[in-house]
Amino acid sequence: MNTSIVKLSPELLALVGTGNANSLMPFSREIFLLDIIVAGTTYCEKIHDIEPELKPATVLRMIRQPNNKHDELAIAIYHNDLQIGWVPQQLNAVISRLMDAGKEFFCRIESVEDVGSWVKINAKIYMVE
Repeated sequence: MNTSIVKLSPELLALVGTGNANSLMPFSREIFLLDIIVAGTTYCEKIHDIEPELKPATVLRMIRQPNNKHDELAIAIYHNDLQIGWVPQQLNAVISRLMDAGKEFFCRIESVEDVGSWVKINAKIYMVE
């Protein structure tokens, strides 16, 4: 006798719990934490090539870099597979420790401004709870 509430199918299992961008995250919510300006965008050689893709509401991944030689609390920010910068060093201490404890974070672009050779990206950091 099947006592499950919903009959499980391969399609349902593929959608729930896979962790990919299209998967469902039951009982999750976004908690806004900080406004930032993405640091180090001038070190990204392709930043001007991808600038048209960097629109408001675009989600950026955040990945810890504990072996970063300049900052052991470094958090890299990625657009797709391209690292475009970092969380500013003066703001990364608490978030990096929470990431090390297994918490998930992401950025969402608020605005992008081309300031000569610098692409200024204003973003908001969210924690997924």
